[in-house]
Amino acid sequence: MVRSIAATILVTSALAAAQGLPVTDLVGTWSSKSNSTLTGPGFYDPVNEVFNEPEHTGVSYSFTEDGHYEEAYYRAISNPANPKCPKGIIQWQHGSFTKHTNGSLVLVPIAVDGRQLLSDPCRYDNAVYTRYNISEMFSRYEVLTDPYHNIPRLNLYKHDESPMLPLYLAMTPPQMLPTTTLNPLATETAKSTGKVKRGELPHKVLEKRTPEMKTADRWWWFGVAMTASGGILYFLF
Repeated sequence: MVRSIAATILVTSALAAAQGLPVTDLVGTWSSKSNSTLTGPGFYDPVNEVFNEPEHTGVSYSFTEDGHYEEAYYRAISNPANPKCPKGIIQWQHGSFTKHTNGSLVLVPIAVDGRQLLSDPCRYDNAVYTRYNISEMFSRYEVLTDPYHNIPRLNLYKHDESPMLPLYLAMTPPQMLPTTTLNPLATETAKSTGKVKRGELPHKVLEKRTPEMKTADRWWWFGVAMTASGGILYFLF
């Protein structure tokens, strides 16, 4: 009987660890110091496939009590080799997160929904709009009251323990888009209508590539083919 109870406790503990721990201190929308970049419909419009560029660069994460998250990034990337050619990146994702018993957070996005807009004016005339799908793991986090601003602050630590920019609680409940899949991929069985389906629109838009990108792809595949043929000839002769 004792062994049976002990086994039940172990199984229950293992299931709890696998499913993640309940999280309440993360609930809300957190934003970097500028408080300009925020998750939600004001940042990304999934119906029209449009980003609304914030006034300032920044990062924002939103978390719900039942394990959903959303993130918004707007970053400027300097170019030391050519200071006149800085880049800009806007990224958006949402999905589910899990807090593990060791304190780590694992964020898994809905793969078909993530979007990225890359601006590189010295290489492309137009910004490059693509799908974006990157899972994230934070080794740990801490929520505390910022001694200077006297508001809740979220410190996230990357997998290598390096800290991210501190985030501050901007609002609660969190400001987020719907947590379900927003742009499902079009299927061959979908019935055609007189209007373009929302699920088909991003597929067509994201397949558009600049001539420079197509040329780079052709050269890359040419190199792969030459390397493969060289290996075959080596073993034959």
